Amino acid sequence: MQFIDQARIAVRGGRGGDGIVAFRREKYVPAGGPSGGDGGRGGDVLLRADSNLQTLLDFKFRRLFAATDGVRGGPNRSSGASGKPLVIKVPCGTEVRDCRTGILLGDLTTPGQELLVACGGRGGLGNARYLSNRNRAPEKCTEGRDGEAWDLWLELKLLAEVGIIGQPNAGKSTLIAVLSAARPRIADYPFTTLVPNLGVVRKPSGDGTVFADIPGLIAGAAQGAGLGHEFLRHIERTRLLLHLVDGSGEDVVADLRVVEEELRAYGHGLVTRPRLVVLSKAELLDPVNLEESLAALKGHLASPEALPSLGAPLAISAATGQGLEALKAAVWRILEAEANGPADDRPGERSNAS
Repeated sequence: MQFIDQARIAVRGGRGGDGIVAFRREKYVPAGGPSGGDGGRGGDVLLRADSNLQTLLDFKFRRLFAATDGVRGGPNRSSGASGKPLVIKVPCGTEVRDCRTGILLGDLTTPGQELLVACGGRGGLGNARYLSNRNRAPEKCTEGRDGEAWDLWLELKLLAEVGIIGQPNAGKSTLIAVLSAARPRIADYPFTTLVPNLGVVRKPSGDGTVFADIPGLIAGAAQGAGLGHEFLRHIERTRLLLHLVDGSGEDVVADLRVVEEELRAYGHGLVTRPRLVVLSKAELLDPVNLEESLAALKGHLASPEALPSLGAPLAISAATGQGLEALKAAVWRILEAEANGPADDRPGERSNAS
């Protein structure tokens, strides 16, 4: 399935039905007169969050969405039927903005949540509405109003509690494949992951936590290099970042700095997001080199130039399972602490050299 996380659509509410001019002329009905009914109201257009959708692919092939028009009025003061509302299903986590102004109209994050994006037009009035003592036979009616029409920009931001970030080929996809039932594409070359992957990792209690594997970041990503910042939006909603550093790299500190700079350049609160630094591919290092790499990472995290980090860096191996249980235990502990209150209010919990 093709992953589309941005789309532009046009929505239009239904047009209201016209009122009519009609007179009641029946045998044995002495009190006749105007009997033209009102037109029905046009249908509304609504967006509804659907947990079964994961992409905005449907909007790549269809851009215009119009609700049903109202029906014109009838004789004997019969009102026309209102147009049926049009419900458009979108993935949970979809932001809706007005294309012209960029104003955020709504953020659909809860399954079943709805957002009215275009109102239907009001129905016209029949001539029965204009009956008065001064005008006993009005021949006036009004047309229905057009519905609202808007150009909307849809932007999907995946709903995940933990975001896995790092440079290309740092082992992000391998990690999420080992921890969950997700089966992302894995290969021994950079940029294997071209779209975000979601996986559900089970807690000891049985509850599931959603992890998101974000395509790799390189220097200049925030300015569009590599895959650019196209997918950084998907970690804006995360509660915790797992920052993977390739243990087989030549300079683990330099690799760590590259991603930190891209987080700074992108902004959107990612600089202050709780982060756990993880050294991956530990099976490729001997004990001495592993300790040296961890010490180098810890030294950098203690420096003022580093982004805040929770705890000391951890070493894992997705291939052998080394350190995975300790990693999951740290993640559950941090998420539980974050749920109970801001980490900044807990002494010793968040620091650059904890």
